[in-house]
This record gives sequence, C-alpha cells and structure tokens, in this order.
Amino acid sequence: MLPGFMEYDRKGRTNKLANLDDCTDGVNGGDSSMVLKYVEEVIKQNWFKPDVLLLNCGIHDTKRNVKTGALQIPPDKYRANLRRIISLAGKKGISPVWVRTTPINKRSVQPLEAIIWHFEKDIDYYNAIADEVMKENSIPVIDLFTFTRNLGEDIYLNGKDHVHFNEETASMQAAFIAGAVTTIAKAQIFVGGSYGNGCN
Repeated sequence: MLPGFMEYDRKGRTNKLANLDDCTDGVNGGDSSMVLKYVEEVIKQNWFKPDVLLLNCGIHDTKRNVKTGALQIPPDKYRANLRRIISLAGKKGISPVWVRTTPINKRSVQPLEAIIWHFEKDIDYYNAIADEVMKENSIPVIDLFTFTRNLGEDIYLNGKDHVHFNEETASMQAAFIAGAVTTIAKAQIFVGGSYGNGCN
C-alpha cells in the first residue's frame, strides 16, 4: 500500500541478521528484549538508514505462565526495554513511530493443557506503559488497539484464535497503519523534521 509514498522494509526481509529471534533470522520481532537486541545490532549496519522506524512489541511480553503467574517480560523490564530502544533510535537520528498492541480474542477458550496464555488486563497495562514511554519521548503513536477493537468480534483467525486475525481484518489493519504512518511522515517533512525530502 506504500509505493509512491515511501519504501518499506522489515526485519528478516531484504537484509537479515541471523540468530536474533528464537535462533532464526525471521521477520518476527518477538518480545521487547528481542526487539532491543535486534535494534542494538542493526544500527551498527551501514545499510540501516531508515527515516521512520515503525515499532511494536507487547503481545509476546504479555505471555503469562498460567501455573506460575509469571509474565515473559516483567513490566519494569518492558518499560526499560522500550526506553532503551527509543534512545538508540534517537542517537542514530531515526524517528520512531509506535504501534499499540492489539486486543486479544475474549471469546477464545483457554485449553486445560495451556501453559501460556494472554489476559486482557495485561494487554491494557502494557499498552499503558508504552503510552507513557512514548509520551515522555514525544513519539507518534498509531492506535491499532482501538482501531482493531472497533472492528467487532468476528475478526480473529478461524474465529477462535487468541491473538491472530483473519485475512480481512489484517488487510484493514495494514491500510490503517499505512495511512497513519504516511500522514505522520508527511507532517514531519512539512514542519522540517528529520525526514529530509522523502521517506524510506
């Protein structure tokens, strides 16, 4: 959806850094600790010169062990990771844009054998943490959470998936993000921000 507005690339696509998410070089960013590790490594690369760095992490961070109650990434660590990621981007002269974590499927049933599960209260709390960090750093935020929630209930993969969305919903989310990031980038160019004459 972005050709003609800006060029788009993502982790694990054109340029790859091996062993930076669960021992793969895939496109999944993982939790905030994995994202931080990736950012720490990728900013060292000469080819990494984005005008806009579109970021999200949260759904993996909020994986909760239903037996121990432990979260994959505790709240304080999540906050610290986000602050570090934003700081690294700023030192590289990159303008971050944050995407809020999407809601879980309230109608999905937790299997008896499930060890890991997501809970609405955790998503809300971690979105609030991210909101706070982005506000204190004046980072633009794309509210994909509210947009997705407003699409209704019949939006999840197979109707039952806990966190993944069906193709129609994913297409609407993509259009929402593409429109938002284009608007943000154009606004930065207009006010003489750090984007220069175009966006990559």
